[in-house]
Amino acid sequence: MTATLLSLDDGITRLSLAPELGGSIANWSVTATGQALLRPSDQQALDAATPRRLGCYPLVPWSNRIAGGGFAGPDGWFDLAANSPNDPLPIHGSAWQQPWQLSAQSATEIVLQLDSRQPFAYRAVQRFRLHDGRLDIELQVTHLDERAAWHGLGWHPYFPRSPHTRLRAAAEQFWQCDPSRLSTALAALPADWDFAEPRELPAEQIDNAFSGWNGYCEIIQADTGYRLQCRSQGADHFILYTPAGQDFFCFEPVTHPVNAHHLPGQPGLRLLRQGQSSRLSFSLHYQALATPL
Repeated sequence: MTATLLSLDDGITRLSLAPELGGSIANWSVTATGQALLRPSDQQALDAATPRRLGCYPLVPWSNRIAGGGFAGPDGWFDLAANSPNDPLPIHGSAWQQPWQLSAQSATEIVLQLDSRQPFAYRAVQRFRLHDGRLDIELQVTHLDERAAWHGLGWHPYFPRSPHTRLRAAAEQFWQCDPSRLSTALAALPADWDFAEPRELPAEQIDNAFSGWNGYCEIIQADTGYRLQCRSQGADHFILYTPAGQDFFCFEPVTHPVNAHHLPGQPGLRLLRQGQSSRLSFSLHYQALATPL
């Protein structure tokens, strides 16, 4: 499959989207130098035809894993099957595995839409706007099914990682996990997992949800001479994934912790009935550093 790419360029950064590959961002880079601001996707990555090889993809109508073969809504049970060869549990919703359609395009904005029947009927819309080195993304889901269902939203961006990468993202607590990487209980932050001030990523792997996030994130890439100032509205959780020995990490703004469908009170999820909507936004602002390493 040859992916069709759509592009925006504001003179400072350039964005390319792959609608057919889960409504994903293929690349976001500095126009003048080609410096990658998300993990770069070459032709081989595009030919693999999976969003997991690209720069970022949407998480709709939930983020991360769900246990128990599905979840209960007020009008009945929703069956879910594993949807990835790399995981025994259904993961990251269904929107990332379906082609999206171009809804609108201008010099500064692209709008993509997905009408899905899996695992229930919903419509998802992503709006991408590029201006002055800032990428603004908005994600909206509208529930179309006759049966009410719990919804969660997020994005799964991959950021370049080097020994000089620093992260700032203040959270109040993190979610402990069981061996299946399912959230179990809230706990106090270990000292080296407290990113209230910029700090390097720990050597060991983190794959956990953090709660009580204020919506602000800063990623500082001192060796390549830039930082990203990021803000989210609608998410007070993030998931941090730092695979050991890799040249990327994931900072995922999400509305809920892992397996929230089976946690008391369904934290962060929204119960939507037919015609009701939920929305999430994420802004990433590129700024060159005055004195790179």
